[in-house]
Amino acid sequence: MIKLEDVRKNPEVEALIQGAQQQLDGLGYTEHSHRHISIVSKRAGDILEQLGYPERTVELARIAGYLHDIGNSVNRVDHAHNGAIIAFNILKEMGMPVEERTQIMMAIGNHDEKTGTAVSDISAAIILADKSDVHRDRVRNQNISTFDIHDKVNYAVTNAELKLDTENRKITLNLTIDNQICPVLDYFQIFIDRTIMSKYAAKYLQIWFELIINGTKLL
Repeated sequence: MIKLEDVRKNPEVEALIQGAQQQLDGLGYTEHSHRHISIVSKRAGDILEQLGYPERTVELARIAGYLHDIGNSVNRVDHAHNGAIIAFNILKEMGMPVEERTQIMMAIGNHDEKTGTAVSDISAAIILADKSDVHRDRVRNQNISTFDIHDKVNYAVTNAELKLDTENRKITLNLTIDNQICPVLDYFQIFIDRTIMSKYAAKYLQIWFELIINGTKLL
């Protein structure tokens, strides 16, 4: 039975992660490497675990989270679709059953807000985990004077917490944004589609999505 640790140790996976980040560095994007994928992997698994899903489903969510951005090694455009196919084939070589590979492929292929949506419990968890990772640690550009809006918004976020309240069936993204770096409005300018996607992903899991910024409930 393939586990997350097996995927982490796979040299092909590691090469794809490094290649993806190399390409995104060339394009001037934020960090999508080990830090990000590890956070998404853990958060996705934690969400399903806290909601009472079977242990194997939780593990598949963790694997999908770890692999969700490897498609960036091909191209940023359609990276979700490319990554889904690459992951399907790698996991096939590793001996994972087709039923499990299909679930992971679906989750990866639907995590991008431009083309995807929640189509399964695992995909919904991946969306919530991925879109909640906004933080200054993701900014690779060290020259503040050259920040684009994505750099500025991510750098302005000094704290980001995703908390699930199982009793009230509510998941909350609590952000602290430094208004001296950028106004809260800039966050919505680039993240409105991701926020809406997160809302519907939560709905798929039959929970409510709540957004709090600097102590104010906005959704």
